Amino acid sequence: MQHIYIAGPDVFELNSINIGQKLVSLCEEYGCSGLYPLDNVVDFTQSKHKIAQDIFDANVAMIEKADIVIANLNAFRGKEPDSGTVWECGYALAKGKKVYLYMQDTSSYVDRFHDDEKTQQELFVVDNEEKIIEDFAHPLNLMLSCSATEIVQGTFEDVLKKIRVS
Repeated sequence: MQHIYIAGPDVFELNSINIGQKLVSLCEEYGCSGLYPLDNVVDFTQSKHKIAQDIFDANVAMIEKADIVIANLNAFRGKEPDSGTVWECGYALAKGKKVYLYMQDTSSYVDRFHDDEKTQQELFVVDNEEKIIEDFAHPLNLMLSCSATEIVQGTFEDVLKKIRVS
């Protein structure tokens, strides 16, 4: 049975426990074992730094156990994905894991900027802070897009369907 680490900012939702239960159940329906970060047991009576370290260590241990990481890289608090999830994807890749990303909008990153948020300047499109907007016809930064096993437009379950087929 393959173990799937479930990465993403879903852990910050008020109903994150229920979300995790549903995602783990979906894994079971597809013959996999889901590893959800909030299933880790952490002592919340410690100092905040110790709690943070314990969460980090427990999540790393789950990624180590996983065969596959499925990551929710939908925009989080802006146009970019959750930075913790991005770190988990990079760590998993470095450990030789397959990393599947899913997003609702897989259009080119530059196309997700509204006209009033960007301008064409010579060879580049820049944002309102005059920073170049990456334009490689990928939905995410090239380091994420080029390292992913696959980027799926859709949901967590859509990834599970693709994994089952392959």
